[in-house]
Amino acid sequence: MTIAYTDTGAGEAVVILHGLFGSRRNWVSIAKALSETHRVITVDMPNHGESDWLEPVTYEAMAEAIGAFITDQNLRGCTLMGHSMGGKTAMTLALTQSDLLSRLIVADISPVTYDHDNATNIEAMDVVDLSSLNSRNDADAQMAEVVDDPMLRAFFLQNLRRNGDAYEWRINLEGLKAGLGALHGFPTSEAQFDKRTLFIAGAESDYITPEYHADIADLFSDVSHESIPGAQHWLHADKPKEFTAIVQDFLKA
Repeated sequence: MTIAYTDTGAGEAVVILHGLFGSRRNWVSIAKALSETHRVITVDMPNHGESDWLEPVTYEAMAEAIGAFITDQNLRGCTLMGHSMGGKTAMTLALTQSDLLSRLIVADISPVTYDHDNATNIEAMDVVDLSSLNSRNDADAQMAEVVDDPMLRAFFLQNLRRNGDAYEWRINLEGLKAGLGALHGFPTSEAQFDKRTLFIAGAESDYITPEYHADIADLFSDVSHESIPGAQHWLHADKPKEFTAIVQDFLKA
């Protein structure tokens, strides 16, 4: 399948995987900072952005697709970094094809099943009547009926694009909706990744908490933890300088 990506900088490769409903564009500023010392490849995950759609939506399938991308682009031995859904995909790849990676960075997600419900977020986009739109403002107005937060609406609307005279979603809403059970969970694994691994938590987020450290240690034997004060789940957007500094220190060691 086709994986869309942006490649910048030179040196040891760092591949970045974004989270659910995101795209590689969310990581432009982080990639720019890291590209001063590394080659940085940001990808659109399957079912997102300009990448192909892939069903059924599972971490195993996405990890296989990213693994094939790493192999095809001669990126074997890269550092893989993933946030949220991208972090679970990165962990799955590390546990199934560890030979492709040299190090792993996981941003604000744990290898556990969550009870968070993203169905309402998909419904927020699905409520938009694409055939009635004359502008993105029309879509924002329709979405505002179910989503109060303008920043959250703006994040979702990054996935809306104009195609000729019509608008369309750049993400596979139906496929993602059908795969939410798998996305909220994490594949069972008897493997263990023994290369250096860093988990970065947002201190104001509940995706990596002390109760999950044992689950992490079971799968990742050489693991360290960092937490960013004042950051929530989108920690790289909340505290980009602090996030970048932690990643850079990890890459130097």
